[in-house]
Amino acid sequence: MRVMVLVKATADSEAGLPPTEEMTEMFAAMGAYNEQLVEAGIMVDGDGLKPSSSAKRIAFDGDSRTVIDGPFAPPNELVAGYWIWEVADMAEAVAWAKRCPNPMPGPSELEIRPFYEAADFGEALTPEQAEQEQRLRDRLATQKD
Repeated sequence: MRVMVLVKATADSEAGLPPTEEMTEMFAAMGAYNEQLVEAGIMVDGDGLKPSSSAKRIAFDGDSRTVIDGPFAPPNELVAGYWIWEVADMAEAVAWAKRCPNPMPGPSELEIRPFYEAADFGEALTPEQAEQEQRLRDRLATQKD
């Protein structure tokens, strides 16, 4: 089962605060945690995101597209980073998430969201669509290597 683990933003992460000794220690702890995830074969990808002041949103309404400049609020509804994990089930994802060092200088949260899988769509996903999706995944995998 693939899941995306979202590191929820905070006022500090949205402020883009300069590095401090506390942040250096936090980065070291997070690096060690990421090493454990990789060694266990759990981590597929992951990274931190710049504050939403660097971001853009594209709003859709029919054929219309509107670009909205960041920053966006409130911070606790934004994402500051992510991992993509391959786990046996949600219980394993929760167990790994509970081992995570606090990703922020103060209170923070992780959110675990499972990806849709072909089986979730039942008959709505034709065999041709499933094959096309698999071909794209295979191409992406070979591009990473």
